[in-house]
Amino acid sequence: MEIFKNSKNKNKKSKRIARGGKRGTTAGRGTKGQRSRSGHRIRPAERDLLIRIPKLRGYKNKPLEGKPKVINIGDLNGLKDDFFTKQNLGNIKILGDGELKRSITVKGLPVSKSAKEKIEKAGGKVIAIDNA
Repeated sequence: MEIFKNSKNKNKKSKRIARGGKRGTTAGRGTKGQRSRSGHRIRPAERDLLIRIPKLRGYKNKPLEGKPKVINIGDLNGLKDDFFTKQNLGNIKILGDGELKRSITVKGLPVSKSAKEKIEKAGGKVIAIDNA
């Protein structure tokens, strides 16, 4: 829709930009670059962010806690406490290397089969936690 301020501009057509013609080399589109090309599409910023993310190489369902550190039965002889839980030892697993010389109680820690046998043989107990 054309708006005419006076009668002189009545027959004047509006300018057509970027059609070549008298505009010279750039045809009213500025200079070089993506915006000066015909059919240009500006890439959205989301696509640039997706390109920066590394490709998935399989589904990873990692545990929330890391792998437990290992401690052997023989190392428990030197500790003072007779009752071992996750609170006072942290994220560890008890393995059955070495000999146990006293009775201990282990609650809520992962214990190997051989370590469990040695604990019970020494007069101790292994109490598993409920997963309920």
